[in-house]
Amino acid sequence: MTETISSLIIALLATSRLPLQTAVTLCEAAGSACGVLEHRGNIRDIVPDATDTLVELMKSDLSSYIKRAEEEQEWCARKGVRILTYADSDYPCRLRNCPDAPLVLFVRGKCNLNADHIISIVGTRKSTPYGKDVVDGIVRDLRQQCPDVVVLSGLAYGIDIIAHRAALRNDIPTVGVVAHGQDRIYPQLHRDEANKMVLGNGAVVTEYFHGTAPEPRNFLQRNRIIAGMSDATIVAESASHGGGLVTARIAQDYGREVFAIPGPINAEFSQGCNNLIRDNKAALVSSATDIVNAMMWQNAGQAAQARRQGIERTLFPTLTPEEQAIVNALKEHGDSQSNALTAYTGLPINTVVAQLFSLEMKGVITPLSGNTFHLIS
Repeated sequence: MTETISSLIIALLATSRLPLQTAVTLCEAAGSACGVLEHRGNIRDIVPDATDTLVELMKSDLSSYIKRAEEEQEWCARKGVRILTYADSDYPCRLRNCPDAPLVLFVRGKCNLNADHIISIVGTRKSTPYGKDVVDGIVRDLRQQCPDVVVLSGLAYGIDIIAHRAALRNDIPTVGVVAHGQDRIYPQLHRDEANKMVLGNGAVVTEYFHGTAPEPRNFLQRNRIIAGMSDATIVAESASHGGGLVTARIAQDYGREVFAIPGPINAEFSQGCNNLIRDNKAALVSSATDIVNAMMWQNAGQAAQARRQGIERTLFPTLTPEEQAIVNALKEHGDSQSNALTAYTGLPINTVVAQLFSLEMKGVITPLSGNTFHLIS
């Protein structure tokens, strides 16, 4: 049985009889979805504290799940839908780090879901001209200051579709995370935008099998994917309660940055944003510059320009002793902040900062949120 089919089977179990986090734990313990099914009859060998209910479930007849998984794989192959499993290298790495990550994603489009800079923009479905103007301006200016940014949202009415349309106008890859199967688009009014996203450099992503309707509970469930796939979430407009605030809370729980755009104190659809800022649950932003500075993405534009001019990473880039010390530290300790790299290497902080910029220009490292740096393998 292939890893894809195995992952689809366990994903089906997770939507009906198995808590999602239990399914994720099983896959991690077994090393793969195939490993889980190989240990169906002796699941306690890999999860010693498995409940009696889980043991009986894994021993039960899974023939209907196997048939449904095979049908889904065949349907996706016919329709050009990619199936990304939890174990695939193309699976969004940011999302994989979340405890309730979906085991399977269905993707239409060719967007790199592991791009260096991904930001989600969410908010009310009853957006105002003020919200539209602010989102349009931020997306336009992000294109200039961080050319490789990806804009992510939920393809819904209001702020979501405003963000997607702004990205399309500015030739920015944009990803819509939907709450239904890939055999439909909801709302249908946004089908043209979805097609433009897929045919361009964007994508439409879902965790749901084809045939799944856009039920209300699915929208809340998909918010964790919007938050989990992104470096940061911007709440553009929101009433005192709304889905955008749910996404912001999830992003905060994941340890991601949360930003909010302020508005007039008596404006209904600015109350949620103003409350986030007041309660220190989001940083106030009013421009792309605020976001770029907060995320420390200032060098992204320079790096993109350098790549366009042919300053690409070679197989064996020439590194100075200081650069090599930083690379060695990242190899040993993994993603690290600049102050940690100072401790690891013994180099002064100003030297570390200068060498980090040089390494980014050479394509050896990439900056992450929170002044953290990642060694590109």
